[in-house]
Amino acid sequence: MSELIKVEVSDGIQIITVNRPEAKNAINLEAAQAMAAALEDLDSRDDVRIGILTGAGGTFSSGMDLKAFAQSGQRPLVADRGFAGLNEKPPRKPLIAAVEGYALAGGCEMALASDLIVAANNAKFGLPEVKRGLVASSGGMLRLPRRLPYHIAMEIILTGDMLTAERAHAFGLVNRLTEPGKALEGALELARTIVANGPLAVQTAKSIVSQATDWDQDGMFDRQRPLVAHIFTSADAKEGATAFAEKRKPVWQGK
Repeated sequence: MSELIKVEVSDGIQIITVNRPEAKNAINLEAAQAMAAALEDLDSRDDVRIGILTGAGGTFSSGMDLKAFAQSGQRPLVADRGFAGLNEKPPRKPLIAAVEGYALAGGCEMALASDLIVAANNAKFGLPEVKRGLVASSGGMLRLPRRLPYHIAMEIILTGDMLTAERAHAFGLVNRLTEPGKALEGALELARTIVANGPLAVQTAKSIVSQATDWDQDGMFDRQRPLVAHIFTSADAKEGATAFAEKRKPVWQGK
């Protein structure tokens, strides 16, 4: 794995750290490719249940490396995965963004591509692309209006101004706030709660929730039914019920 993206695995949790603090964790093509490899690893490993995405040096990410873009036109896009190797193809397993400092432009879009967000209470989010004659085309314009009230999302997208973590939390964009420097710790606490649950159920739940926003009311249960059938006949479902009856912690097999 590239030193631009550091990966640690412990107790079923993979921590992915963007490691370009000297560049405010801006994403260049090499970092995007390494991120894609880390996410492929997250989904393929049986011993990993969930991922946490964070940034080194007190900043989540400032987005695309504008110096590389200005010098050579380089954009940090990975085929079929989009910006940062993440934004157009998030992992099948849950991903938590642990945000310190700034999550701006593509960095904000990376947080939006995650399933949950834990942020320091002094962190800031923003899509400043319009200030540079660009648009937030890596998910900002698509995901933000689904996570925030329409007029608030439009204000952030059209002004390019920043949104504080506390205001984002008040709108429900951020799951949990922490003291500065504690976002990763808060994300690990949340991740451990999820890891304790049935892995097959967690992955299936994420898949359905992410798809169901586009389902029509009349047919939504028909579309859900074949996607959950395997859960009720799984070894994990039997183990969960048995463990409950025996008053013990379940031992999950993920099948």
